[in-house]
Amino acid sequence: MVAAMIPESARPLLIDAGPLFPAHHALALNARVLGIALIVGILTGTQAALLSSILYKVEDQFARLPLHWMWWPPVGGLAVGLGGLIDAHVLGAGNDSIRGLLSGSLALRAAIALLAVKAAVWLIALGSGTSGGVLAPLLLLGGALGYLLGEVLPGGSALWALAGMAGILSGAMRAPLMAALFAVELTGDFVMLPLTLAASVGAYAVSVLVMPRSILTEKVARRGRHILQEYTVDPFEFLQASQVMSAEPKTLPETMTIAEAIAFFGSEARHRSYPVVDGNGLLQGLVSRSDVLGWRLGAFEDNISLAAVLGDVSLPHANPRDPVARVADLMVETGGGRIPVVEPAPGKVVGILTRHDLLTIRHVYRGSEVTRSPGAPTHQQDR
Repeated sequence: MVAAMIPESARPLLIDAGPLFPAHHALALNARVLGIALIVGILTGTQAALLSSILYKVEDQFARLPLHWMWWPPVGGLAVGLGGLIDAHVLGAGNDSIRGLLSGSLALRAAIALLAVKAAVWLIALGSGTSGGVLAPLLLLGGALGYLLGEVLPGGSALWALAGMAGILSGAMRAPLMAALFAVELTGDFVMLPLTLAASVGAYAVSVLVMPRSILTEKVARRGRHILQEYTVDPFEFLQASQVMSAEPKTLPETMTIAEAIAFFGSEARHRSYPVVDGNGLLQGLVSRSDVLGWRLGAFEDNISLAAVLGDVSLPHANPRDPVARVADLMVETGGGRIPVVEPAPGKVVGILTRHDLLTIRHVYRGSEVTRSPGAPTHQQDR
């Protein structure tokens, strides 16, 4: 917010206070117009998906050239120069062309050249590894497509150039609200916000269904840093221990002797460790197979009880209302794979959480992200 307010305050002093590309559109918005905007958004969303796909295919082709990578930018620069010879509108930041699109003054031939030549020049330049922007080229390409569609749509080419700009920004960057607001802010015609929102939603829908990532995060992913879905939620952070623990787990009484514990782990035990409780079900400790192995080697007398062996050692445990993330942290800190879940008062064992439980949660929720299936996982198997 501070970063946005500082230039907003300084701009009137340095430049002016008006919109960058002032325009006003007189078309009344209704369901039909918004429906058309949605279709324009779907088309520009498809355009964004194609541009993203082609960009990274061009990048792959440069990697296959029998040239050292330092020669790739000059090759890209040659392509830019040839494109400039075909049409000078494709060179530079393109502010004059954007102004022409939004005012409706750009020649039809120039709009066609922008749509074809600008796309080729931009894709080759970026694919070659040269530094270049994304925002202005996307505005030009989406605006040019909307401008051409506006030749047969009500309201004129300038109006649909605005919708095309909002749509392609939304589809390429996966930021529909930003795209809708950015487009109307450029012109100052905030009355057209419903139209740019409709275009942004249409493009975003196509982008999410067709593109695995945005045009920006794809670059990051190709370097091994995979960005998750925008709305992915970590189940460890919002699930509580009581929701995923194995309730009423098998426990061992503190009166059990060493000999009985050795016999239990030798024939009945299904797990690596078990909570030890007193007569009231209060947690006293945890006994594991490694403990029993030491006892078999004669570390203690066979008739000694587990209470005497465990002593007063503090045992890590979780509260039923603790986030599962805290339980995972406890496992890492203690090196244990099973954490008892204990009521705060009086301290009775009500469940247990294992590494398997945590992995199951992650697996189920990751599957729900992919299949879009409703519902939350439940994991109440007896432990």
